[in-house]
Amino acid sequence: MRADAFLAAAAALPVRALREIVPAGGIVVVAPHPDDESLGCGGLIAEARALGVPLRLVVVSDGVGSHPNSPSHPPERLRTLRESETLAAAAHLGLAAEHVSFLGLPDRFVPDSGPDAEAAAEAVVDAARACGAAALFVTWAHDPHCDHRASAAIASLARDRLGGIRLYAYPVWGWTLPPETDVGPPPRGARLAVSHRRAAKAAAVAAHRSQTTDLIADDPEGFRLEPAMIARFVEGHEIFIEVAP
Repeated sequence: MRADAFLAAAAALPVRALREIVPAGGIVVVAPHPDDESLGCGGLIAEARALGVPLRLVVVSDGVGSHPNSPSHPPERLRTLRESETLAAAAHLGLAAEHVSFLGLPDRFVPDSGPDAEAAAEAVVDAARACGAAALFVTWAHDPHCDHRASAAIASLARDRLGGIRLYAYPVWGWTLPPETDVGPPPRGARLAVSHRRAAKAAAVAAHRSQTTDLIADDPEGFRLEPAMIARFVEGHEIFIEVAP
């Protein structure tokens, strides 16, 4: 199926309540970078915490690839900043700091196989067991970013080890795919209505100031989320695509 048709179908998936998407048990959100959790799953996290659903967040990469040439924010400082931004975002969503894990794999070089990927998958397994998870949520395997694809592979490894757990994908950069890209069969899954969580989600996205403002202004190649993309992700629904075993 072409990417344009797939994404249009995904945007029309049926709207389900959280406990229809994950009928029982906890949830693990796997984010390739600090900020993906707020963009793709901020509403889900806020809804889960408001309902008392146990949830863990696992951030896979260190995020230092966003500003690789900044004199003011060398890698270690940027890593610390991005972790603190993530904890601030999590707080806006009702998630305590002790329920957030940072794996610290290298931004832009997250492995999809081998010992480091296996260790990352085991960390996801540990998070799932800690909250009695019945579902994992990770970025879409067709997102055009190597770390997003690798994180999808890591979550798949974790799902295999857990057995019987559901796996859902949330698109982040998938919306930028060339329309003719083949992405496989039509989507199955659901949309979660998050309008009532919009303020919390918007605050969480804004907490990632290094990605949404000119906080780091001394890297001409530095990354910044465009307002149009931010607006897309604070709309009324989040999309979760079922990933077949």
